[in-house]
Amino acid sequence: MTEKEYRSAIEAILFAAGDPVDLKRLSETLELPDSAVETQLNTLIDEYAEMDRGITIIRLNNSYQMVSVKKYAPQVRKAMDLRRNIPLSQAAMEVLAVIAYNQPVTKSFVEQVRGVDCSGVIGSLTTKGLIEEKGRLELPGRPLLYGTTDHFLRCFSIRSLDELPPIPKDEDKGGRGQQLSIFENDGENKSDSAESSDDGTVTGTVEEIVAEAVEGTDTTT
Repeated sequence: MTEKEYRSAIEAILFAAGDPVDLKRLSETLELPDSAVETQLNTLIDEYAEMDRGITIIRLNNSYQMVSVKKYAPQVRKAMDLRRNIPLSQAAMEVLAVIAYNQPVTKSFVEQVRGVDCSGVIGSLTTKGLIEEKGRLELPGRPLLYGTTDHFLRCFSIRSLDELPPIPKDEDKGGRGQQLSIFENDGENKSDSAESSDDGTVTGTVEEIVAEAVEGTDTTT
């Protein structure tokens, strides 16, 4: 096969699959090294961009998926009679942030951080496909562990969790951990705007920190 034929084959596989396809699966199917498949994928992405196509290919961890371009999301919604997703509540954003930055975690851990019952919110996030069960903790009762999904990455327009904005450590809290410190504001109003420190680190409330990564959530698959 020529390089163009390899790209066409990749395009056909991703289109037919609809869901993300693992890079290893593509490599095995095309009988090419991972690096060679990645090269063809990057070429395809560049070709779509140069031709201002209505589709593109995104990476989600070690998988790739063909999606519509955010620019044409309004037209896609209108044609398919799709209603815009309801924004996540503050509670949902906070629970999602705790899980995203600390996964895999148990419901008890999330509730310890937030100080309130999170059963309903976790159930809602699971239904939306933003989090999923990641096994069980080897402790009495074997509580469920939760983590984010590829759908979470796609919705937040990031390729991996490494692209989430960093959460600064609060050294004044006695080193109790990054996640706990972002929920404690020493009496300040939690609605205060997030700010950037001199070294570029994002600070502020948890929903603002996560919102830093949520711009561009209109990508439609």
